[in-house]
Amino acid sequence: MAERDELLASIAATTADYREADGEAPTPERIERWIGQFDAAVRLPILREMDHVLKQTYFSRANTRKFLAGLFKTEKLVGEDPCAFWRSVKFLDIQGGGASQKEMLALFSVLLEKKCGFKIEDCGANPDTFIYLDDAIFSGGRVSSDLAGWIETHAPKKATIHVIVIATHQSSYFNRNRVGQAIKASGKSIDVHWWRSVELEDRKAHTTTSDVLRPVAIPDDEDVKAYVAAMRFPPHLRTAGHVGGSGIFSSDAGRQLLETEFLKAGVRIRQMCPHLNQYQRPLGNMILDTLGFGSLIVTFRNCPNNAPLALWAGDPWVPLFPRTTNSDTSMRRFMAMLAQEDF
Repeated sequence: MAERDELLASIAATTADYREADGEAPTPERIERWIGQFDAAVRLPILREMDHVLKQTYFSRANTRKFLAGLFKTEKLVGEDPCAFWRSVKFLDIQGGGASQKEMLALFSVLLEKKCGFKIEDCGANPDTFIYLDDAIFSGGRVSSDLAGWIETHAPKKATIHVIVIATHQSSYFNRNRVGQAIKASGKSIDVHWWRSVELEDRKAHTTTSDVLRPVAIPDDEDVKAYVAAMRFPPHLRTAGHVGGSGIFSSDAGRQLLETEFLKAGVRIRQMCPHLNQYQRPLGNMILDTLGFGSLIVTFRNCPNNAPLALWAGDPWVPLFPRTTNSDTSMRRFMAMLAQEDF
């Protein structure tokens, strides 16, 4: 088998359960259409690097189940009687956008029923401890907004909140601090604890050793140069020679390839997809006027908009990971799939 075919098959195998309930898994044929949008000279190198990267950053349903199974019995959180702890807490379903929280709660509810004989909706009759469960925290804006609103309107005068995710980015501390500010403003006594399995570096002060896409130079591309010239401030570039502390990239050369080619593709996509808003930067959604967030995390349930546009944007660009929004049809398919789960 030719290397190209091997890579197409390997990427497809790694991501085989991506939105499978909606029929959106990246087959070799879809991956072929996606990579065909890049210049011929870089197609094979991009496939090589993406094959390596996705093995580090793709969270499959099996990996998510493993995370939740470990969470269920984490003694530092639940003590010696996991079922008693989970029965006593209240699970928050307050996410203001998207379906990630609902789907993570649905997954954990399956586990609770099998391990303890009750579901999430049976928990927390008279709670003083609350659980905010999600898959990942990127900028932290979503979770801080959700919790700030809940603290102001619905939280009791005294409570403990555990925010639990698979992965988080370190720059989210800025928005996480807003939760503390909301607590202070409310006059309530609320303790917040943050739990994660993976923590990725993306802070500006640590750009060189970060785990996200941060270009070392602006490519010699007229469209990219024009995009950068229109930015309010010059982009903060990375110093070459580092792959980041989490080992996401195979080499600095492989990292630079993705940074350069995804930036070029992202600028093109912004030109061809007029429905994108101003915050959907070439390397991923970000409120600040930068080249983009640059995350490469993808879960089996969705691709975040903090990832480069080259991975998820569509119409007319062919995405590798088509994104979904919360819909009744998608949730019904997801719940039907959960009926087959076996923790």
